[in-house]
Amino acid sequence: MCGIEIPVILDTGSSDLWVISDACSNCSSTLPLYPEASLQPTGLDVALYYGDSNTGTHAFGPIGKDTVSLSDLTLQNQYFAAINNTNTSVLQAGSAGIFGLGFAINSVIWTKTFEDNLATASRKRTIPQPVAKSLRDFAVRFFPKNFSFNRRHPGLSSKKSHQTRQSEAVLPDVLSSFSSLGPFLNRLVVEKALAAPLVTITLERDSVDIGGNLGLFSIGELPNNVQNDSLTWTLVRGYPTTQGGLAAPADSPGEVYPVTWEIPLDDVYLDGEKLARSTLATNISLSALLDTGNSLIRGPSDVVQAIMMKLGGDDKGNFPCSNAHTLSFEFSGKMFPVDPRDFIQQTDANDDTTCTATLAVTDSPKVGSGYLYSWSLGDPFLKSVLTSFYYGNISYPSQDPARIGLLSTVPSDASAELASALASASANGGNLPAPSTAPTGTTSDSNGVAQAANSTTSTVSSTASSSSAIPRLVPSNILLLMLLASSLQYR
Repeated sequence: MCGIEIPVILDTGSSDLWVISDACSNCSSTLPLYPEASLQPTGLDVALYYGDSNTGTHAFGPIGKDTVSLSDLTLQNQYFAAINNTNTSVLQAGSAGIFGLGFAINSVIWTKTFEDNLATASRKRTIPQPVAKSLRDFAVRFFPKNFSFNRRHPGLSSKKSHQTRQSEAVLPDVLSSFSSLGPFLNRLVVEKALAAPLVTITLERDSVDIGGNLGLFSIGELPNNVQNDSLTWTLVRGYPTTQGGLAAPADSPGEVYPVTWEIPLDDVYLDGEKLARSTLATNISLSALLDTGNSLIRGPSDVVQAIMMKLGGDDKGNFPCSNAHTLSFEFSGKMFPVDPRDFIQQTDANDDTTCTATLAVTDSPKVGSGYLYSWSLGDPFLKSVLTSFYYGNISYPSQDPARIGLLSTVPSDASAELASALASASANGGNLPAPSTAPTGTTSDSNGVAQAANSTTSTVSSTASSSSAIPRLVPSNILLLMLLASSLQYR
């Protein structure tokens, strides 16, 4: 039996790896599915839930392990889920799974395998109640933000009780488990297998005006020709135990751990005008999740409503496509606009005059009941930037904090480019274009970011890296993952 290449969706908003298996009864696809017979079983099952209060999907299946490869990066005994029941739309998106790029403590699979390993260890230790109070599970908020370990393990008490001392004794096990039980990228980072502990992503524009950034996934280094000092770096939000975060270890009591790729947000602007902040969660500092698994920009209902009012559309949110609007987000004092071509979507086929915004409402955060971000910036925002996710020191973040680097790639003539795209659509029966294949050629912008050929019919191209880290060109946010039957490891 040979290795199986399975296309998966990159998701910076979650931490779990799962692929659809051939045991899935409600999954019809021509894509390769993982043979469940190859899974080294753990006896554990996982239930992953995706969605906020307005949407919801699921993925169920057994947890097991196998050899997993991404390009020439290979890890044996990687834990993942072989999904046999799901109502997600991954197959319709041309993939057969999700590749979570988040932190281990936000992983449901890590949670279940860690607890199982600890409970069945030779010392037969169970997790003390204070750890069951130090890592709370956050409410599921679209695209599976399943902070499950932290619900069953809320924060350590400030009082040095006997149970607290027991809990602190368990924390080294938590940290050491990242290298063996953690998600794929976390394990590579902990094992120092990468030139640098980061991944970088650019997404190609696949509607309105095909092109823009080339779809790129680079592991362990910045893409060729992109300089570190051209990015604006912002520290990832840490969650103290009072907010459900991981407790600090005894040898470094000041540690505060990140949960997900969430960074402080200065303010939000529409067409250069600063928008009033939401009044729905004034006791929580403003922040945003950067999420490749989210197809929209999602924000507080009152701010989203204010934006829709300013767009001047009808009561259904429709407005003229030709009205170029710029929604911008300010991080670390620098503005990052959404390209006007990514801010709109066609309302009806054969009508290039009426559009809606790629904007939606999401749940407001509440202290004690979930993640604290107010905004989730999905693909429309991420198509307008190069984004680098720097893990730093996962076990001791104070030594090398996690951070996100952003580089705007929106051209100065973006509004004119929108007008040109709409004129072309009008001459083509009123339909905005859609891609058929990946781009054939590439150029670079002034910051060295690779740009895709502006064409709806093209073929895949790739470039080579000058270092041992792996830059990988992929269409949009889908890449190929290879899973090898475990029996082949020892053949």
